[in-house]
Amino acid sequence: MLSKKEKELIVEIWTGLTPVADTIGAEALLRMLTSFPGTKTYFAHLDITPRSAYLLAHGRKIVLALADASKDMGNLMTNLGPLQTYHAYQLRIHPTNFKLLSYCMLVTLACYMGQKFTPVSHAAMDKYLSAISAVLGEKFR
Repeated sequence: MLSKKEKELIVEIWTGLTPVADTIGAEALLRMLTSFPGTKTYFAHLDITPRSAYLLAHGRKIVLALADASKDMGNLMTNLGPLQTYHAYQLRIHPTNFKLLSYCMLVTLACYMGQKFTPVSHAAMDKYLSAISAVLGEKFR
């Protein structure tokens, strides 16, 4: 569970990152696709080269969804329901991939934020991204 202070910290981090959502998201996606080549199967028909229009646009969607969900962490199941259904039933994304993206997002945040990404913010963000991964992967069968 996240404490009140951790929740506030997460909202603060995501709010600060929304102006660079495309850059942060694209970097995290590219890191995942490079580090875990099996994840490329979901993107095989798309241009996933560094700084491609698709990677930037999808990265932006991811970061903005994370930022939006952080504003109401008590209702993740409800707020992420449409994304959960879409990723599970239409795209058939295996739940492990959400965890892999979470790991890559943590590394990207650490690189981008530098010393502002303290151990406390790292731990809070890890809990938050784990909760997001759990919710998004719940309906997969």
